[in-house]
Amino acid sequence: MRDHLEASPGLWLRRWSEGDARAVLTAFADPLMREQAREPVVSPGDAGRWLAGQRERWRAGTAFAFAAVDEEDTVLGQVAVSAIDRRHSTGWVSYWTTRAARGGGVASGACRSLARWAFDDAGLFRLELGHRVNNPASCRVARAAGFAVEGLQRQKLEYDGVRHDVETHARLATDPEPAEAGRPARPPAARSCRRPT
Repeated sequence: MRDHLEASPGLWLRRWSEGDARAVLTAFADPLMREQAREPVVSPGDAGRWLAGQRERWRAGTAFAFAAVDEEDTVLGQVAVSAIDRRHSTGWVSYWTTRAARGGGVASGACRSLARWAFDDAGLFRLELGHRVNNPASCRVARAAGFAVEGLQRQKLEYDGVRHDVETHARLATDPEPAEAGRPARPPAARSCRRPT
């Protein structure tokens, strides 16, 4: 399987390396990122363990995480496919970007490329993802990467004592490729992302 690919001009996906510890620590220092890791990443040791976990899951074939980087190899974020079920050829997609990279199309470009890789290289057929309904930016990423809205999971997640609904999306290997930046978009799907109630 490829472990380095061009997502779009100026945006690359590559496996995480030990040399990325400082970038990981900086990314997780952002308050918006604290919910993106199972364990806190607040020290160089934490960052090293986080990176070791990514490498171990890749070797085991249970999850494949890519650093999204620019032409100068600056880390802009991550895209990953995890919870891989080989029996049914499914996986769960997640993504995040650094504060400096948000709003620039990094997440959607990386997610589009990851999906194609998951279908072509990892042999998956169905990819799923979810986002809190109060996160419209994540919904825009999912839609731009070709993930259709499928439903609502009520009060699935809890953060700071507050339960949140999660909107689910999926993309199949047989779905048409989504439009890339600068190309005409396909007609919008009949359903749109939900708004928090």
